[in-house]
Amino acid sequence: MEGFNHSGVSEFVLLGLTDSPELQIFFFVMFSVFYLLTMSGNCLILLTVLCTPHLHSPMYFLLSNLSLIDMCLSSFATPKMIMDFFTEHKTISFEGCISQIFFLHLFTGTEIVLLISMSFDRYIAICKPLHYSTIMSQRVCVGLVVTSWTVGFLHTMSQLAFTLCLPFCGPNVVDSFFCDLPLVIQLACIDVYVLGIFMISTSGVIALVSFLLLLTSYVIVLVTIKDHSSTGSSKVFSTCTAHFLVVLMFFGPCIFIYVWPFTNFLVDKVLSVFYTIFTPFLNPLIYTLRNQEMKMAVKKKLSNQYLNLGKTSPRYPVQSIS
Repeated sequence: MEGFNHSGVSEFVLLGLTDSPELQIFFFVMFSVFYLLTMSGNCLILLTVLCTPHLHSPMYFLLSNLSLIDMCLSSFATPKMIMDFFTEHKTISFEGCISQIFFLHLFTGTEIVLLISMSFDRYIAICKPLHYSTIMSQRVCVGLVVTSWTVGFLHTMSQLAFTLCLPFCGPNVVDSFFCDLPLVIQLACIDVYVLGIFMISTSGVIALVSFLLLLTSYVIVLVTIKDHSSTGSSKVFSTCTAHFLVVLMFFGPCIFIYVWPFTNFLVDKVLSVFYTIFTPFLNPLIYTLRNQEMKMAVKKKLSNQYLNLGKTSPRYPVQSIS
């Protein structure tokens, strides 16, 4: 990577979310709790799906992969941000900054394609139930997951190939809590406005098109079940509404930030928190823990762990006092 970095910049300064000591303490506590809950919730879901045979279905296979991606997405920058709240001089090396850009676009690109795959799975289950087992075979499910990671990798490499060729020799202050492409390439020593707009806007266009595809799939599903019983229709409508809320929280900030890059809006920093911290936290609650089958499996696994812990705990005989 040093071979690409023909510049005098060896590190970048991250301004973080705020300079207020009081807010830094508040954010430290809040984001630490969010991060721990995100990791434990997604890890619990992943282990529950792996260890529960009757959850080895296409829907839960895709959901478990979503939990894995969410753990990765919440870990590429959040731990450093939490530690930086008590660091006066917040810096990150050039290599670390490029790594954050790589993992950000890898995980977000992968999650976008995986969310589309999940909506396709629900579309087949509701609109073509008789052909569901044939269409959503194990081979197709694995192919969807592999395609998601492949698209994410190709997307992030296309962004990095452009960034690594830029010279950085002057300012090195990034007005955010992590390195993001629109902020970093503005620090290059050459004029990259036109080419940068094209490169970054492709991410926004991808997010926008993917969002429209997801919106279309939800509309088709709702139209399909409108003639069903009111109980079933209301349940599907409630589920689709909850899913769409998370999709909106993930895609909304991505579209806003990347369709209009090079805009120094304070809201960009706030929106970055949504798709890197809040969305990975909400996904387990919305996609899985609202599901009755998943809730029962999680409760059973937790109760089994509690019983096993009770069996392995040492028991001491009670001696009577004579």
